[in-house]
Amino acid sequence: MDRNTITGLILIFVIFIGFSIYNTSKTNTAIEKTLAVAAADYAKGDLEVARTEYMNALRLKSNQPEVLAKINEINLKLGTIPEKQKSDTLSMQQTNSGVSVSKTTGAQTDINQYGVFAQAAIGENDFITLENNKIVLKISLKGGRVYSARLKDYKTFDAKPLVLFSGDSTVFGFNFFTSDNKAVQTNNLYFKPVSDTKSFNVRSNPESVILRLPAGDDKYIEYKYTLAPDRYVVDFYVTFKSMEGIIAPNQNNLTLDWKMYLPQQEKGRQNEENYSTITYKYFQDNVDGLSMRQSKETDKKDITTKLSWIAFQDQFFSSVILTNDFFLNATVTSTRTLTSQKYLRYYATEVGVPFGSGASNSINMKLYYGPNSFTTLKKEGLQLEKLVFLGKNIIGWINRFAIIPIFNWLNNFIGNYGIIIFILTLIIKVVLFPLTFKSYQSQAKMQVLKPMVEELGKKFPKKEDAMKKQQATMDLYKRAGVNPMGGCLPMLLQMPILFAMFRFFPVSIELRQEHFLWATDLSTYDSILTLPFTIPMYGSHVSLFTLLMTASTLLTMKMTGTSPGSDQPGMKLMMYMMPVMFMVILNNFSSGLTYYYFLANMLTYAQNMISKRFIDANAVLAKLEENKKKPLKKSKWQQRLEAAAKQRGINPSKK
Repeated sequence: MDRNTITGLILIFVIFIGFSIYNTSKTNTAIEKTLAVAAADYAKGDLEVARTEYMNALRLKSNQPEVLAKINEINLKLGTIPEKQKSDTLSMQQTNSGVSVSKTTGAQTDINQYGVFAQAAIGENDFITLENNKIVLKISLKGGRVYSARLKDYKTFDAKPLVLFSGDSTVFGFNFFTSDNKAVQTNNLYFKPVSDTKSFNVRSNPESVILRLPAGDDKYIEYKYTLAPDRYVVDFYVTFKSMEGIIAPNQNNLTLDWKMYLPQQEKGRQNEENYSTITYKYFQDNVDGLSMRQSKETDKKDITTKLSWIAFQDQFFSSVILTNDFFLNATVTSTRTLTSQKYLRYYATEVGVPFGSGASNSINMKLYYGPNSFTTLKKEGLQLEKLVFLGKNIIGWINRFAIIPIFNWLNNFIGNYGIIIFILTLIIKVVLFPLTFKSYQSQAKMQVLKPMVEELGKKFPKKEDAMKKQQATMDLYKRAGVNPMGGCLPMLLQMPILFAMFRFFPVSIELRQEHFLWATDLSTYDSILTLPFTIPMYGSHVSLFTLLMTASTLLTMKMTGTSPGSDQPGMKLMMYMMPVMFMVILNNFSSGLTYYYFLANMLTYAQNMISKRFIDANAVLAKLEENKKKPLKKSKWQQRLEAAAKQRGINPSKK
């Protein structure tokens, strides 16, 4: 890299940082002025005007908790918040004429709208705990649903208990019509426990929580949750007892309504968002899902065919509903833009569940609340392991049949994941070395011939002599026994593995919160410096592994930059700009990934150095001189090249 190129790169980087600082400073100044105006209007009592100014501040920078809190405060004073949002939980009591009244807001609900389930519209909420050594489920009597799911073996990035979902915002229940055309939503009704036990701790044998939604004498809907030891899966059995005459006889399916807010669990929010989506499996067919890198505010899909399971997933954890039979259809929706910074997505699905006529019906399902561990999910069957997105086609095959088995085998003997990645990289390079050795030799031979190629450039300086120069260069390579495309072979062989690693490291839960050197978590970015500003695309931190990866890439490219055309200034600039671009992009990616790329580059450099020791420059030149005395057999490609030259009026035999 010459001095002008280095100077140009430095100037581009300085301008980039300068613009980012200026832009951030300008935005912060505008926010401060807007908030000052809003505060002044609020102090004067002009609440409507103040709310408008606070909203303007949010437009300049979204998700400001203090601004959101102020807007909610103003909304409460102005009375513009809907009743259902003023309180997450409503304490209900029955009054005259079948009307329930909220003690907190005074809101009234006509319980007669639920028909035979009217008495279940009134009650006090309580919770039952069902846990084993893996998960803790908090089951709410209101709706009979799982209110929260906590994983015992995991913590959030800030060392808090890892809860997949929690709160009254979660919806899980059946929607259907009764025979007298009453719309019933079981999520809003109160179930009654069969047992008085409030806590079930699974040890050696499975334990069950049974809840019933009464609809008259010996008529009810029963939820049965059964949890076994050492499992993330809960068996969920739904029984409709004596529902003939209650549920409309022509109703051959029910709607299972499932909604939840997905909380942020990882330090690298951008990375976590990139791997958060709704995934589903078609019945007896492939796995599909919404786009991971969701660009639209709301992504929605109507699925009209049968399904085996639906998953609400983030980067490392999933909540999944599975059926022992099949779901009829579903509508899935993912909302990206949320007012609270603590959540990543709002997921919603309406699932069609088969329902047969008769006195009693049962629906057998399973609920998975656990990690996106390839090994754990594969044991559960139904292709659940595809929740871990390892890439498609050859990329996925490399990960499934090579990388993961080697990684798991090394994990049986080594406890440090930084060392495991190093050995894994070494194994890959050793396996590829016999295949790439000749290519390294080709590069070294081309380095020997480089002065002669430059002489040919001087011999044919004119543009109209480009064809002659190209033919003379190819003749030189052929007489020396060098394949000019041989240097591309290592890159072609490594590309699938490089892409496989790009998919493997960000979704490998084994690396989550694992320390190595200065990296506190190999599943997300490492940071040696926090910047007082944010650079677009790059972020507000400096990743050392990313810098090492970039430096090692430039070093390797400098050593092997002998490919045709690499001596052209424009091509050189492009070659050296690519690593800088990757540095910007990968600064927020998994440090395990950039650590691997750094190791791969350094091992490539070492292999190249070793290969060059086997090249005798004098032998290459001697072979060249010997071959010059022999007539050169023309390849079919050269024959076609000469034919094309003759059509243009060029005689390639004249030099």
